[in-house]
Amino acid sequence: MSEATPAENNATMDPRHPLRAAGAAVPPDDNAEEGMDQGEIKIHHHVIATISRLAALKVPGVAALSPSFAQGLAKVFGRKMDDTGIRVLLLETGVVIDLYVVVHFGVRIPQVAWQVQSEVRQAVEQMTGKNVKSVNVVVQSLQFGAGQNPAREEGKAP
Repeated sequence: MSEATPAENNATMDPRHPLRAAGAAVPPDDNAEEGMDQGEIKIHHHVIATISRLAALKVPGVAALSPSFAQGLAKVFGRKMDDTGIRVLLLETGVVIDLYVVVHFGVRIPQVAWQVQSEVRQAVEQMTGKNVKSVNVVVQSLQFGAGQNPAREEGKAP
């Protein structure tokens, strides 16, 4: 392999670089000065919650995210919750994500939950670069479609 010239190494710093011009983040050069402090990057837990929400809702069988018991109480007392159905815990060893989901009646719940875990883990790790320690899925409820209410079928409801 040929060694790149200093001008080629600094090409990603150029604002005309194709990736930079497209608005994409361009990773620093491997040959960048060591000890150059550019500051720190923090990703707020609301961002991780939003990524998690979008990934979970893409999984077939997931109808919605449901507030946890504590979030439900907070909502009753007028506290606005932006991350309804999601709890994100940022630890030194990684991120722990709890998702409270509503699934469609008739789906295989374990299969849907495993897929939610996989999709959320992949999306969060890919977009944030953070290690996802665990994705806990709590199935809070079932959503019934038209004519799917089992209580009516058994004659228990009018």
